[in-house]
Amino acid sequence: MTRTPTSTRRVLAAIALLGGVAVPAWAQQQAPAPADLAQLEQVTPIAPVWIDGVAILRVRGVSSFPAEQRAATIAGRIREIGANPAILPDSLRIEETEHSSRIAADGHLVMNVYDADAAVEGVPRQVIASLFLDKIRAAIVAYRADRSAPALQRAAAAAAVATLVFCALVVAVIWLRRKLDAVLDSRYHQKIDSLAAKSHDVVSVTRVWEFLDAALRFARSATIVVLLLWYLRYAFGLFPHTRLAAKSVTGYVVAPLVTMWTSFVAKVPDLVFLVILVFVVRVILRLLRRFFEAVAQGRIQLANFDRDWATPTYKLVRPLVVAFAIVVGFPYIPGSDSDAFKGVSLFLGVVFSLGSSSFIANMIAGYSMTYRRAFKEGDVVQIGDVKGVVSAVRLQVTHVRTIKNEEVVVPNSQILNASVINYTSLAQSNGLILHTTVGIGYETPWRQVEAMLLEAARRTPGLMTEPPPFVFHLSLGDFCVTYELNVYCRDPLTMRATYTDLHRCILDVFNEYGVQIMTPAYEGDPEVPKIVPKDQWYQAPARPDAPPERGQTRV
Repeated sequence: MTRTPTSTRRVLAAIALLGGVAVPAWAQQQAPAPADLAQLEQVTPIAPVWIDGVAILRVRGVSSFPAEQRAATIAGRIREIGANPAILPDSLRIEETEHSSRIAADGHLVMNVYDADAAVEGVPRQVIASLFLDKIRAAIVAYRADRSAPALQRAAAAAAVATLVFCALVVAVIWLRRKLDAVLDSRYHQKIDSLAAKSHDVVSVTRVWEFLDAALRFARSATIVVLLLWYLRYAFGLFPHTRLAAKSVTGYVVAPLVTMWTSFVAKVPDLVFLVILVFVVRVILRLLRRFFEAVAQGRIQLANFDRDWATPTYKLVRPLVVAFAIVVGFPYIPGSDSDAFKGVSLFLGVVFSLGSSSFIANMIAGYSMTYRRAFKEGDVVQIGDVKGVVSAVRLQVTHVRTIKNEEVVVPNSQILNASVINYTSLAQSNGLILHTTVGIGYETPWRQVEAMLLEAARRTPGLMTEPPPFVFHLSLGDFCVTYELNVYCRDPLTMRATYTDLHRCILDVFNEYGVQIMTPAYEGDPEVPKIVPKDQWYQAPARPDAPPERGQTRV
């Protein structure tokens, strides 16, 4: 035999004592157990009837008349009767019909009690109707009492006192915070400054001080928020119109915190897995970094693997390891299975795919150039129309410093599709060949021209003697023979300065031997050869005691 709830047994016992009869056996047999009642409440929607923040009874609903709507209708009728002083609480009566028990007062319907309502509490309909009648009558009496002039005056006075107390407490908290700041500043600030000066770690000590200040500000704000919640809960609870809000004002702050804490506790195993995964990935990346550092330093040698490839290879392997870890840990991220998380992930994926085409192209080009050994930092190169020294090679772009001290940023994808001239890669081993051309008339023996060009090469500082310079005869033109002088230079950075010195020496040698340079054009034999006599080499403003120095221009 199942046992009835305590409230139901008391009601039945009272009815039995008043009526002089024993408690019917069917009441004990039909009363549902607490587990059955909970299951019934879960299956059947039930809503409370709220009057001034107090749930006086619970009613069920149907699909056409939901429980919340029915409860709101009943609450509105009770408030209408409570607001009408002409209707006495004792006029509430129960009128039995075939299908319901009708609770009304002077013809004003309050509610109908059905067998389904009685099934929720596990008692007969007449019993639950009597209980509802008593609760409704008490609610009406309390409704009128709370809205009486003396009650509202007492509530207003209590609210005013509570406001003054709240303001005083807030002022006290702010004063205490300032007082504590002054005490800490007077006692410890000088000690912290002296400690910072001795340890030479001013930034770290400053951060500790800022952290302490932030902690105190947080404590002050948290205290004021708690006081505000208590004040609002108390003040709203004084008045019947805001009593329901008094029950919810704390929930506005506490409920999200409770929800977050509950979710955090539920996700603790997943968070532990993510922490372990992050630790393992950090260890793997550290081992990979040390391995490639050893390869870059030559302590570990790999067949067919250049030492310069170590750093970019590590940069390429690192995101792959991180991406694999993200794939493994993604299901364990809190909220990863929610629709919002999936929507944000899809949005970010679309944005990344639409906006990363050039990014991916430049990144792939950057790695391709690394493994192609096209150039490295410090090389003198020419990329398209840009000529200068490579100052930085990054994943997306390459920085080139020109002869005019201009920094040109070239996208790596553009470099991958353009021809690159590297003046440095072979200069140290074989030397960089510098060349220049001159046009000399047919009346000058070519052997003399070659000798003069080689003499100019010997006079030029900074050139290599081995391999020796040499001369090519490029063409037999209409008016002159075109000669090309080729010299070897080991330092491409001084290429422009070397060209300047070479051209100066060529001019000097040809003037010394009275040979006219016919370039760039020839129309006829002049009356006087176009040469500069040696006695006119230092005409003003040139000075013989200050010969032109070798140019400082680099590249």
